[in-house]
Amino acid sequence: MNNLKYKIIAYLGKKPDFHYEVSMENDGTGAKIAFWSDSLEKSKPTDDELNALSSQATALENNAKIDAKRKTEYLSWQEQFEMIYKDQKNGTTTYKDHCDKVRSDNPKD
Repeated sequence: MNNLKYKIIAYLGKKPDFHYEVSMENDGTGAKIAFWSDSLEKSKPTDDELNALSSQATALENNAKIDAKRKTEYLSWQEQFEMIYKDQKNGTTTYKDHCDKVRSDNPKD
């Protein structure tokens, strides 16, 4: 069902509210769209339209995993502010170096 979620995001070009605008279900044969709100700018996509977005959906899913991994590797906001303060006070680049390392260790597609 996760890949269907990212296909929907790729189709809409944004993340919908998966509680009120779009809901999905698994009917035993695979994930399907159970509800599609009329308030969305686009009409409910066909299976063919969604399947055409498979590579985009995979890239979105991979980037979401990388974002989650980066989030665990960045320090707390308190520690980040402390690094920024010390960098400004001492003329160093500790904060930038830390962020660059997290990003280079976890590159996006």
